[in-house]
Amino acid sequence: MLVQPLRSVDPRQVPSVSGSPENKVAVLLNTNARRVDARVVKSLSHVVPEQDLFLSRSELDCKRIIQTVLERNYPMVFTGGGDGTFQGFVNEMFRQLEPRGRFSGKRAPRIGVLKLGTGNGLANYVNAGAGDDGILQDVVRARAGEVPGYRRMDLLQVDGKRTPFAGLGVDGKLLNDYIWVKSNLAKGMLKRVMSGPGGYLSAVAFKTVPHYLTNSTWVECEITNGRAGEAYRVGPDGKPMGAPIAPGEKIFQGQLMMAAAATMPFYGYGFRMFPFAGERRGMMQLRLGQLHAPTILANLPKLWTGRWFPEGLQDFYAQEVHIRFARAMPFQVGGDAAGYRDEVKLSVAQESVELLDFHGAMH
Repeated sequence: MLVQPLRSVDPRQVPSVSGSPENKVAVLLNTNARRVDARVVKSLSHVVPEQDLFLSRSELDCKRIIQTVLERNYPMVFTGGGDGTFQGFVNEMFRQLEPRGRFSGKRAPRIGVLKLGTGNGLANYVNAGAGDDGILQDVVRARAGEVPGYRRMDLLQVDGKRTPFAGLGVDGKLLNDYIWVKSNLAKGMLKRVMSGPGGYLSAVAFKTVPHYLTNSTWVECEITNGRAGEAYRVGPDGKPMGAPIAPGEKIFQGQLMMAAAATMPFYGYGFRMFPFAGERRGMMQLRLGQLHAPTILANLPKLWTGRWFPEGLQDFYAQEVHIRFARAMPFQVGGDAAGYRDEVKLSVAQESVELLDFHGAMH
């Protein structure tokens, strides 16, 4: 183990479940994730048979685990370790399921998300349980066949990778700043504080906002609708407005501080950045920002809950877009900083995933 054993949840407080074949569950934990420690592993070992609990320390581990998952035909798999862990699992799974892959023709398992990451955007989306008890209960309910419902989610395709969200501009800058904070400030007694929400707040306060108070946030940008189909401007009610934008036509020309897209509503910490994402199957929500830092800060609570629709935010439904900035902008993919880019193509992937949802109602 990479961590020393800690106090675990009393297994007598968790119901014992013998999963039937149709409810067989695999649990994949990323041991590099901040919240995946010996206590979590030991707690889950009380409700998940040893052969169904997998620990991944590397990409090679992940590849081997997914081979085992597909060989054993698990109908459900939980990922534990945050949005990045989910993203890595899904990309490797579809690589192995593709026509030339070893498991071509097999059906992808349904995927559950344990709330064990830093931001947990996906965990918020599927109403995953919080804390040790919530995590255990989600797994127990899945093994007992008591998942309230399932949610089909499309994925973005970016540089050959599948992800729930990606963006150029301010959001990428924040993630790059967060990495700087973790690398330079998350040491010693500050390590735990600066590796979670405190790290994000510190990045905003000491890096991102000061930068944009003294530097221009707006950069010339051209966005063109791809050839996959028509795009639509979206109103504050989430409904298309105006004439459709034909394939190959410009969606936007002008200055922006952000161009981002998603197939689910949340960034980390319950930030509902894309309130209309997931409402139209086969389409992403594209969000364009023309806002100043003081305005964002003044309206942050409404923006955070997806209830702020100023003129400086423009929303679209699209299947494929080409984004070109006049200079390289901070780039993020699935919540991970990905350097700087001046051009990127975003499209909706052919494959979608079916997520376990613990609230109930499903698309």
